[in-house]
Amino acid sequence: MYMVTVNKEKCDGDGSCVNVCPQAVFELADGKAEPANMNECINCETCVENCPQAAITISEL
Repeated sequence: MYMVTVNKEKCDGDGSCVNVCPQAVFELADGKAEPANMNECINCETCVENCPQAAITISEL
């Protein structure tokens, strides 16, 4: 299982993570990305690689 964290200060809500995540981990809420389905994360890091603001980190629990 993985902990997906979005730095709300860096996130600009462009939705890149929502669009590229193959597991649909992210949703946009109040103009920011939210890891709403964190249990689905497979640590592919596609979201990390595609976030233009470098606002996403993934760590193993």
